[in-house]
Order: sequence, then structure tokens, then C-alpha cells
Amino acid sequence: MSSFFKFKFNNFLEIAKSPEVFDWMVSIRRKIHENPELSFEEFETSELIRSELDKMGIPYKHPVAITGVIGSIGTGLPPFVALRADMDALPIQEMVEWEHKSKVAGKMHACGHDAHVTMLLGAAKILKKHEKEIQGTVVLVFQPAEEGSGGAKKILESGVLENVTAIFGLHVAPDLPIGEVASKSGPILAGSGRFEAKISGKGGHAASPHEAIDPILAASSVIISLQYLVSREADPLDSQVVTVAKFQGGSAFNVIPDYVTIGGTYRAFSNQSFIHLRQRIEQIIVGQAAVHRCNATVDFLDEEKPSYPPTVNDSTLHEHFVNVAVNMLGIDKVDSAMTPAMAAEDFAFYQEVIPGYFFMLGMQNAPPNPSESSLHSAYLKINEDGFPYGAALHASLAFSYLLKHRQNMPRAADVKYLDEI
Repeated sequence: MSSFFKFKFNNFLEIAKSPEVFDWMVSIRRKIHENPELSFEEFETSELIRSELDKMGIPYKHPVAITGVIGSIGTGLPPFVALRADMDALPIQEMVEWEHKSKVAGKMHACGHDAHVTMLLGAAKILKKHEKEIQGTVVLVFQPAEEGSGGAKKILESGVLENVTAIFGLHVAPDLPIGEVASKSGPILAGSGRFEAKISGKGGHAASPHEAIDPILAASSVIISLQYLVSREADPLDSQVVTVAKFQGGSAFNVIPDYVTIGGTYRAFSNQSFIHLRQRIEQIIVGQAAVHRCNATVDFLDEEKPSYPPTVNDSTLHEHFVNVAVNMLGIDKVDSAMTPAMAAEDFAFYQEVIPGYFFMLGMQNAPPNPSESSLHSAYLKINEDGFPYGAALHASLAFSYLLKHRQNMPRAADVKYLDEI
């Protein structure tokens, strides 16, 4: 990468670290943290984002996917590159006692989405200062409902990203040191689905099991058989997970119930394996129930919350990310071959239709405390010193991508411009 880019990246980081920008980002994050909102309920968060964009003179489209905000910086012409931040919180009671603790009982930003919004706004401030140098358009995606509700899918369905040719996203990593990043080419997070099954038999007295049809025994056999999907059907080099985490049935010690309900999750790093697991889960539940003279129905809960596909990073964008990150942070601060995780991300929906790249950003507290570094934990603590790195990386990834791809622009007649979307 040229010395020009290295100079520009360092300049972006210096801007992000300046008291003017850093203190502003911290203030924004704390406001969001104090007022967490669940999926598709991010009305105050959306209002705050729009207020800050207005102050910066950045145009935006709202509402998109109920609470989403889509901003733009640059020429309004191609090429288009997107930066995404998710906005929603979790139904968790915060247990960290500090001045800016959640003010909403039972709700908390326990996954760092407040930090994600903050850093994208920071990137917007940096890019706005350099707007005349931007060779194309940066699309700012403030997305609702990542936590299980597939907000990314709703954003795509709105059509606002129709001409975007690449999209970048990040996630805070509280177990990774400040100023370090981690990612990889290919699968980085698993696809994730859920299932719930009702196994029906015939209730009766526990002293006379022969007069009943025991759904508890059938469900137990189902659970054991489901474990064979990973241990005996999956390639050992193709990581998969099937976990039954819900088992409900019966309320007395001496009564066999009429039915049992079980539920769980299945995960895999490839779409092929993911689809196979889904098919086999239903076959096993129905089949094993029948062996025990029971009937079973299986619901994959698609209407309630969609399954998430695997998060798969584009190989070309991986090279771009590594170049940017190494030039900004140093080669020893960039893990370009991180171990994939079985967690899931709805950023994967973007990657199904747009080349996309997702990476982890260090937010570790000093000294490290494992109880504070677990995502979806009531004790999560985010180190705000990491904000400048996320803002500068966002800005640098988009800025340099546009400079590299300006020569590949389509003809004007073939493009729907941003203000027409």
C-alpha cells in the first residue's frame, strides 16, 4: 500500500483520538448505553443518530426497516461502499454499577451495539472532514434488530443498498487488547437456526406405564439420537453444533404427561451443512418419536425469527482489510487467521448478495477480567479507549476502497443514484 494511504490512515486515527472527537464519541455511547432499546424498538437511538447526522450536514434516509437510518457521504455517485452498525440491545438486566448504567429495567447493551453506533458516527465525522477527497459514496447503515430478528434482511429488502459493491462491519471483542483486530477470509461465524418440537403420547399413572405412551422416554431418545448428527454424520473437519437446551414436560412425580416440548439450536459454517442439519433434525425427531409410538411436530420458528446464514468473508476484501489494518496498526496487531466462532451474525445476510467483510476489534479492559469480557453478559464492560481505532478503521476501509475502485465505475445510465433510492 502506498505511503499516501499510510499517511491518510494515520491522519484518520489522529482525528479520532483528538479530544474533540474522542470525548464526543464517549458522550454518544453513554447516552445510548443509558437508554437501551430492543429489536425494532430503537426509536430514541435512531433519533439520536439522525440528530448527529444533521449537525454534521450528512443526508440520510429514514425510516428504513422501521427504525433504520441510511446516511451518505461523498459524491452521491458510484462506486458505493457501505459501513454497517447495529443498534439494538438485549433483554438483560445490567449488573455493572457505574454512572451510566442502563436506566431501563431488564434491558442492556450487553453486546456492544452502542459502541458500534458510536464508532460509525465517528467514522462519519472523519469522512465528512475529507468529503471532497472521497471518490464515490460511502453509505452509512445504522441497522435495527441484529439480535435474532434479522434486521439486515429488512434493510436489504428495502432496496437502499442496491448499488453497493462492498460492505464492511465490525464487532467489539472485549477479550482482545486495544488497538488489535482479528478476522479471516472465508467462514468466520456460523449459520444459526432454532427448532422446537412437540412430542405427543398418552398420559397415565407412573405406576402403570404400560397403559400410557411415554413422551418423556421418546424425547430422551430423540435427544440422544440428535447428538449422532455431529458425532457420526458430520465430517470431523466441518464443525457443527446441535444443542437441545429446552425440555419441558410433566408437573408431577407420579404422572406420565400427554406431551413433551423440546427445543434447541443448530449451527454450521457452510450452507450445505446447515441445510443438511435442518433436514436431519426433523427426520430424527419424527422418526424416533414414532419408534416410541408417539407423534411429533417440528417448528423451525422461521416466521418468528429467521435463521441466520454463515458469515463468510470475501477473499478480496480480506486482502484489502489486512493492508489497511497493518498500515494503521502494525503487522503485530493484526490477526488475519483468527479461529472461527460458533456465534452467528445477521451481517451474513448482506454477504449473501454483496461482497462483505466482518472483523473483530479489541476492547479489552486493563487489567483483563474474564467476567467483564463475555458478550451477552450482565457484567460486560466496554473499554472506550478502543473507539478511535474502530472509527478510523471504518473510515480508512471505505475511503481506500473507493479510491481503488473508481476506475471500475459502471456507466452513469446503468446506475440508480442514491437520491433516487
